[in-house]
Amino acid sequence: MRHAEYKVPGGKLVVVDLQIQEGRFHHVQLSGDFFLEPPEVLEQINQALEGVPITLDHDRLTAHINQAIPASAELFGIHAAAIATVLQRTLTHD
Repeated sequence: MRHAEYKVPGGKLVVVDLQIQEGRFHHVQLSGDFFLEPPEVLEQINQALEGVPITLDHDRLTAHINQAIPASAELFGIHAAAIATVLQRTLTHD
């Protein structure tokens, strides 16, 4: 299991726990002190990250995350780029 944290400048703490198998993210569990409306969006993001290659660069990973977030959703203290950052931190932190 890998773990990483990222404090969004002017925002909230984003935490991720996941596994990497065959060069892909698996069992992604995002958490932190941020808020999402509706709350179900968090699980949608987790599911969208299942099987994503770890080789995606930050911009492509951010775009992939943005696609998983419904236009009607509201994110407080977090954004897709912050999620991409914390995911990439798992690659250098065990």
